[in-house]
Amino acid sequence: MRRLWSEFKSFAMSGNMLDLALGFIIGAAFAKIIDSLANNVLMQGVAAIFGKKDFTKLVWTVHGADIKYGAFLTDLVNFLLLVALLFAVVKFIVMFGFGRGKQFGKQQCPYCEESIAPTALVCRFCRQQLVDDLPTLIDARTRLDELERKRGGLPVAIPIPIPGRRKAVKSDDVPTG
Repeated sequence: MRRLWSEFKSFAMSGNMLDLALGFIIGAAFAKIIDSLANNVLMQGVAAIFGKKDFTKLVWTVHGADIKYGAFLTDLVNFLLLVALLFAVVKFIVMFGFGRGKQFGKQQCPYCEESIAPTALVCRFCRQQLVDDLPTLIDARTRLDELERKRGGLPVAIPIPIPGRRKAVKSDDVPTG
C-alpha cells in the first residue's frame, strides 16, 4: 500500500500533471473572461442593433408544441461572438510574440523513440545526430541573432529544415554545450 501511495504521489506531483492542472485552471479563468466579454459587451451591441438583449422569448407554436428558435438564435450568436473573440485574442497574443519560444508539437527520435522537439538537430536523450550536416556554432549564433533582431529581441525557436534521411553519429562528433 505504501508503494502504491508513493507511485501516486510521484505521478500527481510530476511536472506534466502540474502543468496540466495549471493549464486547466488558467483555461477555465480565460474562458470565463471571454464569455463575460461576449455576453456583457458584445451581446449588448446586438441588443442595441436589434432592440433585444436576447431572443429567448421568440417561440413558434406548431400543434401545441413550442419551438424555441429564439433560444437557439441566442446561443448561436453567443457562440459565434465567443469564437470570433477568442480568435482575435489568440491572434493578438501571437502578434506580440507570446509563445514563440515554446516548441509546439513533438516528433519521435528514430533511434531511442523518445519525444523530441520538431526542430531538434541532435536527440537530447541518445545524442544521435538527426540531420546530415550540423551548422557551425558561429553560423547558429549568427542566425539566432538575426532572428532576435527581426522579432524585437523576443526569444524564438529557430526553424531549421530537417531532411528525411538520418545517419548515426559517433559520440566524438556530437557537439557539447
